[in-house]
Amino acid sequence: MGPAVGHAKRNAGPHAVDRLAALLAEDLEAVDALIHHHMVSPVGVIPNLAAHLIDAGGKRIRPLITLAAARLCGGGGDGARKLAAAVEFIHSATLLHDDVVDVSAMRRGRKSANLIWGNSASVLVGDFLFARSFNLMVETGDIQVLDILARAASVIAEGEVMQLAAANDAETTRERYMAIVAAKTAALFAAAAKAGAVCAGRAGAEATALETYGRELGLAFQLVDDALDYGGLSQTMGKNAGDDFKEGKVTLPVVIARDAGDDSERAFWRRVMGGERSDDDFYRAQALLKRHDALAMTIEAAREHADGARRALASLPGNAYSEALAQLPDFVLERAY
Repeated sequence: MGPAVGHAKRNAGPHAVDRLAALLAEDLEAVDALIHHHMVSPVGVIPNLAAHLIDAGGKRIRPLITLAAARLCGGGGDGARKLAAAVEFIHSATLLHDDVVDVSAMRRGRKSANLIWGNSASVLVGDFLFARSFNLMVETGDIQVLDILARAASVIAEGEVMQLAAANDAETTRERYMAIVAAKTAALFAAAAKAGAVCAGRAGAEATALETYGRELGLAFQLVDDALDYGGLSQTMGKNAGDDFKEGKVTLPVVIARDAGDDSERAFWRRVMGGERSDDDFYRAQALLKRHDALAMTIEAAREHADGARRALASLPGNAYSEALAQLPDFVLERAY
């Protein structure tokens, strides 16, 4: 793991997303204006609740990918900006719904919207944001991008239902879990990148390459999140650990440790994932993950997908936008250290 860890730290730097945002500053400012314009509603709770999440400091990675993909392919402008705003609305809507399903109390370092306004309001405002995303897609007048993002929205919903069905199932296989991740997380990354290319008039090889880039980046992103929930590879990363464990989510680190463990360890995972947990069980879970090198193996799997994202860019034009996108996989990996 030594050389690989060094590679991630050397290339990523803490500001890969900031550099991409600076490159796309004019576009991003326009996207933020579109987002806030389309959040307006005479029903006061809608903009208030939406702003609580959307203005909470998210890095806008997905809309940045859309904007960069469009610029990389020689496009950009109003259409790409509307798609980027639509992507952010889809992402925000899924977060609002997720927090209700997961009974979450925190999101982006502050109280979750469902904790403040209640579950019903969070679900309904999430629906509002989904509707606004489709308004923006229609405004582009491009049926292809409407199809891409509409399909992504349905796949994300399928992934969330798959994850709900797999909750508390300690026998979830690696293959099943990766299918869930591909749907609930990677699908929007893939669609965000592909839509940017299609909007720029590059619906062929360029769109396919960028779709692959987004999918691989999304898989890496989620696997790093899986590791972070158990403390990652550092004790000083500033992220609360244990939410997945408390919710009985069988993520990749658990699958790796379970498959490598003995009968007593597998019995432990069945019990805690099934909902019978004591105050000390999380610490035992962390110890088992450490014993079987499960976090490091999860990060190694994330690294393989990050490498796949970089490889997908190889056939695309070399310019400032492709260079900026090539830095995002290292940023994703660095979050684990």
